[in-house]
Amino acid sequence: MATLGSFSEDPQLTWLTAPHDPTDRRMQLLREFWYKDPAGTVWKAPKDSIVDGASIPAALWSTIGSPYTGHYRRASLVHDVACDQAQRAADPGAARAAADKMFYQACLAGGCPAVQAELLYAGVRIGAWLPHIQFWRQPMHEALLATNRTQPDVPEESVRTTYREIAAAIQAAAPRTFAQLEAVVNHHLQAKAAQPLPAAFKVQRQLAPRPHLAPQAAKGTKPKPGGE
Repeated sequence: MATLGSFSEDPQLTWLTAPHDPTDRRMQLLREFWYKDPAGTVWKAPKDSIVDGASIPAALWSTIGSPYTGHYRRASLVHDVACDQAQRAADPGAARAAADKMFYQACLAGGCPAVQAELLYAGVRIGAWLPHIQFWRQPMHEALLATNRTQPDVPEESVRTTYREIAAAIQAAAPRTFAQLEAVVNHHLQAKAAQPLPAAFKVQRQLAPRPHLAPQAAKGTKPKPGGE
């Protein structure tokens, strides 16, 4: 459907391997790939861009879907590049919010049903808010087995719980416009960001550090995400 925007030709990529990369999901574009949104803006993923599908937190992969799968895989390529560019923008929060809206539109253009596109949008917005919610401020872009764990920790479960709450709210609200969808998602994330870090978790984190996980910045920026 033309109203949903359009993609260039099918993307061409190559896998990248690195000795100390436990994720093994980085890929490099062999030629430029782009998405033109309904407003006519062209979102480019230039040749040689490196993508890793980390815009959706790994804690949600079993619920939403893992990188490079499903009808949203083309949307994820341009979204990854847009997220990286947002970090260097004059207003990183607004740029990230715009990239997430584009991702939602690109998911629809790629063939995702409306309900799936809404849930995927919620997933990338959670990813944008990771650095701004105290309870979530730790690396969560590694799959469990990549970090020698078999059970998720408390913050990861918190991310999943928040996602389920947002998904239920979206279902109940049945948003008819993107603005309504954005309002539902931001309402829950703003409320989560306002919650103080539980005292019990502060003690637990001090007593039980996770040295096997090297610090890794989330795909996001220090300024508050836009779209509030």
